[in-house]
Amino acid sequence: MKKVRIGLVGAGFVARIHMNAYRRVYGVEACVSAVCARSATTKDFAAGFGIPTVYSDYHDLMKDPDIDVVDICTPPQLHAPMIAEFLNAGKHVICEKPFTGYFGLPDDAKPIGSVSRRKMYDSVLAELDRTAGVIRKSDRLFMYAEDWVYAPAVAKAASILGQTRDKVLFLRAEESHSGSHAWHAAEWEQTGGGSMIRQGCHPLSAALFLKMAEARARGERFGVESVVCDVGLVTNSLSDVEKRFIAARPHDVEDWSMLSLTFTDGTKATIFSGDFVTGGVRNLVEFNTNTGTFACNMAPNDAMMSYAADASVLKDVYLTEKVETNAGWQYVLLDEESARGYVQEAQDFMECVAIGREPVSGLDLARETIRVTYAGYLSAEEGVRITL
Repeated sequence: MKKVRIGLVGAGFVARIHMNAYRRVYGVEACVSAVCARSATTKDFAAGFGIPTVYSDYHDLMKDPDIDVVDICTPPQLHAPMIAEFLNAGKHVICEKPFTGYFGLPDDAKPIGSVSRRKMYDSVLAELDRTAGVIRKSDRLFMYAEDWVYAPAVAKAASILGQTRDKVLFLRAEESHSGSHAWHAAEWEQTGGGSMIRQGCHPLSAALFLKMAEARARGERFGVESVVCDVGLVTNSLSDVEKRFIAARPHDVEDWSMLSLTFTDGTKATIFSGDFVTGGVRNLVEFNTNTGTFACNMAPNDAMMSYAADASVLKDVYLTEKVETNAGWQYVLLDEESARGYVQEAQDFMECVAIGREPVSGLDLARETIRVTYAGYLSAEEGVRITL
């Protein structure tokens, strides 16, 4: 059995999900040999998962000859520079979303969220070109960790489009919940934006992925022609008491976005994200073709439901992500890592490294997701349709 030696950068929420997924890879021995993070809990993280080596400086991980592939699970502002450095050091790279973004330049006034979106857009396009150039010149693999395109519902939808060769006329996709608890989610300088890039990148990537699958099946060219977008901070008017069920505390980022895409074939998509939606995570993709309608409900779905008259009965039971209470009727997400695509993603990436093939989710999807997202931010500020 081929052994793939993994170095993990980051030891937070996403890193934990990736570790659970690696444990379920088959046909390839996925061995996480080292973790690099500066958190005080990194050693506990390593001990819990049986990771033998701990680094505090990613340059030490980069020099480790016993690492084949690096999995970047850091805050977004570190993604692009780390991708380039690790590829140049001869490592295959897996990178969590988003691919890159705008996190501020030395001459920017603070907060970064006040910077002109035109400046952001132009800067991000240049960064996309730089990082894509490094990836294309490298003989190592770049794998974009967009779990939605591996989720069984979305993967099956892409397979159906491949078989039927139907035209997707309209897509509606959403990720929303009651907000991130992470401190960096509130600041543009850390995340590159608000709900649109942090949550909306998932449904956007899924919509792009399905249109790409359709284009391949039909032998047509894929492209996004233009975008129209609006963003807002809809929780601004609430008191602290009124926000008690909403985790998000945005500083200079949006908590609501609606992005509308027109593809080069004239078809449409709308992508919604919200950082104030209670009742658990909503991960949804619906689309209409010339012959039918499809709904991909990653969460919530009703494969299992629970009812508790008293929240204390289930207080220590994990039902699903980001519910404010376990009381009442709940949609219990079974096998969360698989339902959301993390296990299938890990399987694909390990096979890619083992046999040298290209991943399902790679540079093209990563790049187009960010290009469209920042065109959306520009549209929202200038109040016009942006042609790509």
